[in-house]
Amino acid sequence: MSRIDMNHCLAAAAKAVLECPEPAAKIALSRSIAADWRCGRIAEVGRAEPPARPARPPRPELRAPREVPRRRITRGSGGRIALIHALAHIELNAIDLAWDIIARFTREDLPRRFYDDWVTVAAEEAEHHALLSERLGGLGAAYGDLPAHDGLWEAALETAEDLLARLAVVPLVLEARGLDVTPAMVAKLSAVGDAESARILQIIYDEEIGHVAVGKRWFDHLARAQGLAPREAWQAKVRRHFKGRLKPPFNEVGRAAAGLAAEDYRPLCAR
Repeated sequence: MSRIDMNHCLAAAAKAVLECPEPAAKIALSRSIAADWRCGRIAEVGRAEPPARPARPPRPELRAPREVPRRRITRGSGGRIALIHALAHIELNAIDLAWDIIARFTREDLPRRFYDDWVTVAAEEAEHHALLSERLGGLGAAYGDLPAHDGLWEAALETAEDLLARLAVVPLVLEARGLDVTPAMVAKLSAVGDAESARILQIIYDEEIGHVAVGKRWFDHLARAQGLAPREAWQAKVRRHFKGRLKPPFNEVGRAAAGLAAEDYRPLCAR
């Protein structure tokens, strides 16, 4: 994508990321757009019609979630490669989810701060995928070597017509789940002597707290603007749009740092 194209508007730039199949190019675009938005070379939000699904490279092969092998962290590299590959796939989807929320909901009455926050999230997700891809290379593998699943984008399709639902499910359920499981992965990687992978996951964890906080801030803001009580509105959106239930154990410390109170999510465990 040329700089002239990116100057058109933020929504069009976000759409270009979604239409870019190659991860390395998607990362480069994300970095460039974020820099241009922050310095004012991209000045207008504008409007665009994003694709229903983002473009994807020919690999990895996408399978149903139950058909993707489970990952176990061991001293051998195989289990760690599988884990990091799965996380790289999640982060690739996270790049697109952040740009999609920018491109898809421009008809909403949203302040510029909303777009500032999601551009930051998109840029950080791009760096997460880059870190994980580099680590795969260090372990003698590459993104695309193993199968992956498309479950994350199913949540995007389910919430494509409702910004509150998108915020309720993607950052406040799916990304919040990452806060629950990542500290244990960091500890296990450290225990098997993989300090570099543990370091990368710690960076991702620290920044994902901020991403969940962005989702919480804007869900609450928009709910109140509609005259809704945020907690009850969030629980209702999750019950309607999230398939399954929230599963403990929860990282209450990490969730609290992102603004999620136990009273928000614990009632959804037994639905």
